[in-house]
Amino acid sequence: MSAPRTEPPDHAPHVLVVDDDRRLRELLSRFLGERGYRVTTAASAPEARAKSESVVFDVVVLDVMMPGETGFEFMRRLRTEGSRVPILMLTAQAEPNDRIRGLEIGADDYLTKPFEPRELILRLANILKRVVQPETETKAVPDEVRFGPFTFRLERGELRRGGEVIRITEREREILVLLGQRGGGEVSREELSGGPGSVAASLGPAGPIGERAVDVQMNRLRRKIELDPANPSFLQTVRGVGYRLVVDP
Repeated sequence: MSAPRTEPPDHAPHVLVVDDDRRLRELLSRFLGERGYRVTTAASAPEARAKSESVVFDVVVLDVMMPGETGFEFMRRLRTEGSRVPILMLTAQAEPNDRIRGLEIGADDYLTKPFEPRELILRLANILKRVVQPETETKAVPDEVRFGPFTFRLERGELRRGGEVIRITEREREILVLLGQRGGGEVSREELSGGPGSVAASLGPAGPIGERAVDVQMNRLRRKIELDPANPSFLQTVRGVGYRLVVDP
């Protein structure tokens, strides 16, 4: 009798596997999970996009040839939107032109089907070593902040209540990153607006919004994290300045 499978820890790298082949998705999910990765799968580009709205993945394993929106098209859209998530492309085509096209669009590596699963593990490890290590060396930010029953992982942009992932928008994610980095300190509406020169402008692809619109975003976020949004305990207004997130010590 085989031992029960243990779930990878929350800090384990999170891989999004995008492939229309159900058998391959299941194989990779099981294989990667057994080697300590957290794995989410998607059968199409639209499904992958929907799942990416609520989770920030560490790396994407992406099939090139999918019905409808191809892997090339999906990757081009990600890069156009400003996403820097590492991408390992899978393809049944071995022609150099296809590999070159993928790399030109923004792929970090390429693997031709059929492939040896152990080679996939090695390539993923190399990708994560290249793109994650430099960031951890230069960013002096906490790994996570806690407030009440919630945990927000700044590097992943992932909001959880216990074991449940709370779905948030890209703008809400950027707002929580700014507030979390300040560790309970004040953040002005100007900074939160993401306009030119603000810290938020460099955090992601959501783009600038007006300072009035920041208040609208805050109200929406409060409805997700506050027991009584009209009398917030965590996401508090600093009159005449902006907002602060009351985090646990």
